[in-house]
Amino acid sequence: RSEIIPNTKQLKVLNLKLTDAGIYTCEYGSHKVHISLHVFELTISSDGHFLPNEVPKLTLMQNSSKPLPNLSITLFNSNNNTVITEPLEKNPQKYILELKELEATDSGTWMCHVHADSPLINQNIAFDVKVLGFQNPVLERKYATVDSTVILSWHLNFRKIIWKEGFTGRLNWKRQENATPHELFDFNVTARGEQHKTKKSNHFRFEIPESKPESTIELKLHKVHFNHSGQYQCQLAYKGRYTQNKIELVVMKVSANPVGPLPSGAKTTLICQVSSPLPPNAHLLWERVNGTQEDVKKSKQNEAKVEVNVSAAGLWNCHLIEDNDMKISLSYPVEEAPVWISYAVTGASIGGSVLVFGLACLCIISGISWQRRRQRAKRMIRARQYLLENKTCQCQQ
Repeated sequence: RSEIIPNTKQLKVLNLKLTDAGIYTCEYGSHKVHISLHVFELTISSDGHFLPNEVPKLTLMQNSSKPLPNLSITLFNSNNNTVITEPLEKNPQKYILELKELEATDSGTWMCHVHADSPLINQNIAFDVKVLGFQNPVLERKYATVDSTVILSWHLNFRKIIWKEGFTGRLNWKRQENATPHELFDFNVTARGEQHKTKKSNHFRFEIPESKPESTIELKLHKVHFNHSGQYQCQLAYKGRYTQNKIELVVMKVSANPVGPLPSGAKTTLICQVSSPLPPNAHLLWERVNGTQEDVKKSKQNEAKVEVNVSAAGLWNCHLIEDNDMKISLSYPVEEAPVWISYAVTGASIGGSVLVFGLACLCIISGISWQRRRQRAKRMIRARQYLLENKTCQCQQ
């Protein structure tokens, strides 16, 4: 593993090992030059491949022909910021350090600076840290309206960090936090970055878009239903370890009670609701188009529904606002019923009242007639009993 460079007579040692440490002597005639080689070996757990929230261990070993010096070790992350470490083991030959929990943004080239005063050592040792994960926030909330089309996306970083290992994953859905998850599809990514997906659910209507070069996992929902809401969880698995990222889908719908055109003088209630309680920084808002300040109704904190009473025709909009940013809106037109419908409703009301009155009178007359028949029957029974008791006979003359 060594060679001599002819022009400079330098000795080149390849693939250094700890056992290569020692004193090297160069002889030229009666001249001798001694050089002491001090060798460091830096290793990182899991070969530098991690998932978020994992804690790496760093091992630094040294070997020399002279007594081993006490080392001062400083770590710098990929952003050149000092990393505070906890020493698990420290002796002249071996130093074991435990790093903090990693995040996906910690991926990159780190630096280990080794210092000693005697002999003077100032050595920088670079090493790679790769954290496979998501570029999405930890929990992302996405809003959609009923019957709209929505695409949920998880952006993976395996191409960005040049992850040359295969891993698998799957996408689950569940209605709420404590509900049983349902697997929608699974996927695997090869060491060359190729994706393969397999659909698992036939009861949940969705589409898997084609893979994109930016390493995304996507789910497409056509004509979103209110019951499509819930948590969509993308999970990655690598050598028996797991990490996951969730997108919460919140669906909005609007309705009226009663439904249909509004007759003159009548009222209806417009209802705007979402599929789950909103965070404190979000609310629902009803407002009438070209209306006044009085034509505005806002939901209370953490409420998932807001209602407004309407007595006149007009176009109403319900907005979902988060941090003063309008996320989605739905419109509901309140139409005025034609005059003939109002007359028909009035006529139907009057006709219904007359019908009820007629039925009541009929019931009373029928009751009186039935009572009279009953009394006549009782008199005949009493007369028959009287004739039988007196044993008399009445004959026709």
